[in-house]
Amino acid sequence: MKKGQRLWTRNELILAINLYCKLPFGRLHNSNPEVIHLAELIDRTASSVAYKLVNFASLDPSLKARGIKGASNSSKLDKEIWGEFYYDWDELAFESERLRAKLENKSIETLNNIEEKWLPKEGKVREQLVKARVNQSFFRNAVLASYNNTCCITGLKIPELLIAGHIKKWSVDERNRLNPRNGIAINALHDKAFENGLLTILPNYRIKISSHIFNDHEQKLVDTYFLKYDNKEIILPSKFLPDENFLKYHNEECFKS
Repeated sequence: MKKGQRLWTRNELILAINLYCKLPFGRLHNSNPEVIHLAELIDRTASSVAYKLVNFASLDPSLKARGIKGASNSSKLDKEIWGEFYYDWDELAFESERLRAKLENKSIETLNNIEEKWLPKEGKVREQLVKARVNQSFFRNAVLASYNNTCCITGLKIPELLIAGHIKKWSVDERNRLNPRNGIAINALHDKAFENGLLTILPNYRIKISSHIFNDHEQKLVDTYFLKYDNKEIILPSKFLPDENFLKYHNEECFKS
């Protein structure tokens, strides 16, 4: 460490990972307004924050698998906090949002655009609802950022029409509910087909359409919306590549061949 520099704290690293998850890979640079803003909040330079984000990229297993390297000098604490986050998405995602809200001098509800009118005034039920909605928002932001706000099936680039879909259902795998590698950015139509086993993504990232769809009488519509994508490779994310084990689960347990 250079003279005059200060060590990163656990809370600062959690905030940096939060931002890493929410930014497309190509925007981890010091001129990004979101990087600049976090730097201001934690009293660091934008360059130091950007470099830390690239350090985290070097720890991202999905990037390693694709031969993409970040900065190679991540610290012991970087690795520890990354490991905490990566293996406990539910708690660390919420903690990162809570820390961010405190720095922004906002409530966590305001930071995440949660309307008070839909919440109980106080109590455990309110806390549970707030945590669930904050975490759902985190998951959506992380998944859409990884796919650069692009549907992995069609290439549609309208965020309002995209869903952060779970590969392994929310109800099936509690531990990976917020894991971005258990998510895909997908439009509402194909998300419904994926959810109902009429479409799957193979471990080689190619799309497979169920034979159940072939029997539809509106053949032209089926061709247009489904069969044209059969055996096509999905548009891959810039980070948080879908985990092959989750894809295998969907193929074997959900897909109607």
